[in-house]
Amino acid sequence: MTKRSVPETRSELDRPDAVFDLAAELFQILSAPMRLKIISCLRDGEQNVSYMLSKIDTTQPNMSQHLNMLYKAGVLGRRREGVQILYRIVDERVAALCRAVCSQVETKSGR
Repeated sequence: MTKRSVPETRSELDRPDAVFDLAAELFQILSAPMRLKIISCLRDGEQNVSYMLSKIDTTQPNMSQHLNMLYKAGVLGRRREGVQILYRIVDERVAALCRAVCSQVETKSGR
């Protein structure tokens, strides 16, 4: 009786635990609809808070709280120009993930 050889394939579970930990942290950051909207708003480039408030229905304190979290998580960068603070996406992987997930959800829900 000959033993059948099974081709070696890399399993998703062969990844280091740190990869799963980082992915979970990223999904936690993206778990708030407001943060997904902010990332979507910034996909076309750097914007100030006033512009984002004109596109996203929320209060200024709520927007600032979410922007601060995204900034501290390393997703967004910011710079001051006069009295304005401009935000931009610095981790393009997050923008791509946001776009992919939202597109899949939209396609699946038929909206």
